[in-house]
Formats: sequence, structure tokens, C-alpha cells
Amino acid sequence: MTTRADISDRTVHRDRIPGGRYWSMVLKRGFSLRLIDPEGGGNAAMLLYNPANLLERYNMADTLKGQHTSRLTAGNMLYSDMGRVMLSIVADTCGWHDAIGGFSTAADVRRKYGEARYQEHRNDFYRNGRELFLVELGKWGLGRRDLVPNINFFSKVHADEQGALHYTPGNSAAGSFVDLRAEMDTLVVMQTAPHPMDPSSVYAPGPVDLAIFRSEPVTEEDLCRTFRPENERAWRNTAIFNCQG
Repeated sequence: MTTRADISDRTVHRDRIPGGRYWSMVLKRGFSLRLIDPEGGGNAAMLLYNPANLLERYNMADTLKGQHTSRLTAGNMLYSDMGRVMLSIVADTCGWHDAIGGFSTAADVRRKYGEARYQEHRNDFYRNGRELFLVELGKWGLGRRDLVPNINFFSKVHADEQGALHYTPGNSAAGSFVDLRAEMDTLVVMQTAPHPMDPSSVYAPGPVDLAIFRSEPVTEEDLCRTFRPENERAWRNTAIFNCQG
């Protein structure tokens, strides 16, 4: 795990995403996004797209196989399906973020938590990850065909020796954070519904705080660039994409 110095002097924006809600913004190259789990046990589900060409987006398979891993933490880069780096994980106090667990559907939520409709519960009604992603994607002209495997920050899913997947409750302590550096302009779409494998029978999604701040210069010895040889190649592909910026 890696931590960085206080970012208050470099921060340009702060926000809070309540539990069971959504958020999106274009994170510009030269800036970073800090996600904070203020209460512990939160889940920040994320999708990534190139705002200049929305057909380019985060690719889970390339990200994992290119870095020989099934989890994400400091040093990992988030690859697009064009072989470029969208975001780099430059700091992480949690240590394990899920890249394989997916997002919940309406059927998942009904089966696990029961029914809580807006008509009776107003803003406390139960929402699912698929619905929340689609609501936010619609603001950018995206829809169902643009749903791809996502990242679940602060959640842990691991495989046992037989290949069965298991969710680890309490993976993220209160105050845990992860810093994501934009290597190219990136549309970040997030939602905070419970993880689909969370065994709790109580619908109580936690909030996620965020801060956007100016990134530090990237050096030849940068943790993410040197983490894997594949990362350096992807970083150089991204540098070509940015060369006229």
C-alpha cells in the first residue's frame, strides 16, 4: 500500500456521493481523483470512457491480464480497449479493489433486500447498480450497450483454490482512500449501490467522498510506469495520444 502527502493545497473540487446514488465528470489529464470511504464498508463502482471518442472505454480483461493480477491497488493502471492508460492508481490505503464482481440488477436487489418503491419511501427507495449506471450514462449519450465490466473500489472479491468467488466484508476501514491519476482526459462514471456479492440483508449503502486535485509530475521512476513492463508500453501509447495536447 502507498500513501501520499496532504492534498489540500492542490485540491480544486470536493463532493460527496450519498449511498445508492450516482456521479460523473470528465477528469482532465494533469489532475487526480481521490476517493474516500468515510464510514468504512463502502462501494464505489466505476466505469471509464474517452470523452473525445466514447467508443474507447475501460477494459477489465486487458487491465488484469496485462498486469498479471485479479485485484487492483497502488501501482496498477486502468487500461482502455485501445491499449492506452486512462487512470493510474498512485496511492491506496485500502490495498484491494474488486475488478471482477460486477454490479447489481433490480432482480438482485429485490431478492436480497425486498421491495422499497419510491411511492412509499421517496428518496430512500432501493436502487441497483445497473439502474444507477444507466441514469448517469444517459447524461452523456450512452446506454445499455455501453455497460461493460466495472471496478468496485473499496470492495474485495477473491477466488479460492476451486475457483469459487468470495466477498470479504469489512475490507475497507473508515477513512480509507485511493488516488487515481488521469493519464488522458477521462469520463468517470460512478455509482454507490451495494456490491452485488455483499452478504448483508440490510440495504444500507454508504457514501463516498471525493476530491479532484492537481497531479504531481510523472517521472521515469513512477510507481505505476515501473510496476510492469506492460504499463510502460501502455503509458507510451498514451503519450502519443496526448502529444498534440
